[in-house]
Amino acid sequence: MKPHDFRRLIKHLDDLSPAQVQDASRRITEVRRKTEAITEIEARAQATSKCPHCRHGEREKWGRTRTNIQRYRCRGCRRTYTGRTGSTIQHLHRPDLFLEVAKDMLGDRAPSSIRELSRSLRRNKHTIWRWRMIILNALSGASSNSFGGIVEADETYQRESRKGSREWVRHLRNPSQHPKPPRRRWYEYGEKGIPMMRGLSRWQLPILTVADRGGARRFQRIAGRSNGTIQMALSPIVARDAVLCTDGLAGYAAFAQSSGIEHFVIKTKPGQKAVSATHHIQNINSLHSRYKDFTRPFRGPASKYLGGYLQWFIARVGKIRPDEILRTV
Repeated sequence: MKPHDFRRLIKHLDDLSPAQVQDASRRITEVRRKTEAITEIEARAQATSKCPHCRHGEREKWGRTRTNIQRYRCRGCRRTYTGRTGSTIQHLHRPDLFLEVAKDMLGDRAPSSIRELSRSLRRNKHTIWRWRMIILNALSGASSNSFGGIVEADETYQRESRKGSREWVRHLRNPSQHPKPPRRRWYEYGEKGIPMMRGLSRWQLPILTVADRGGARRFQRIAGRSNGTIQMALSPIVARDAVLCTDGLAGYAAFAQSSGIEHFVIKTKPGQKAVSATHHIQNINSLHSRYKDFTRPFRGPASKYLGGYLQWFIARVGKIRPDEILRTV
């Protein structure tokens, strides 16, 4: 648009009716979304000038795509490509809406449900779910892999959830081929008078949480609380000159002794004297509380996706930007 046409447009804004203002605002929002997505995609293309097909280094501009993204043609293999060729979202028709889903997942406000996003973005709920799974896969490296200084470690628990599982359907359809699942369906506990919390300790999945004073954080699902499991999880990530602060679980003491790490056991019972004001696990306790608040709207994420939800929480705590996710995928 030429400058004098833009000034003329601004001049006539006061003449718009309320309905026209609303339509213009909606249109401007759509244009802003598309512009942000195109900017990030083209920034990825500028970061690497090599052809994704043959890795040739010379290219030339070759028009634009239907979604107004810059297209290039390789001077080696003569094939065309864009900034998202070869990526997970190379066939996505609306990268702008995909970026909006990432903003909702990583924004300051609590994330919306799949159905709420489906209504606001006017997309099928299954499409929004697939996009969210792509983003969860992109967040797989959100947890830190190195801890030093004063390191806090503790574990929390997530009740096992088999949402979406077809095990009971298969069993009722063909009991001879599919054995009865070991766990009852959730609604049977109230109907048959079985207390929901009795005997469910075996269904609690332990999650190891590690944090240091430098801001490194890690949430990791572990198989159990045995000494070997704790040592296998902590040995690759905790520095040998670190100071470990934990509760009284024997696995932490065994790991500290075998690794030669200074270890402080934090007393958790009322009336017990604290070791010092410096050595505590308050950061871990705060992360556990924030994690419970994060998962509460989901009514317990399915256990098969638990790893993705853990990295999602770490990404929200670490303030990972949505545009970084778009470049990653």
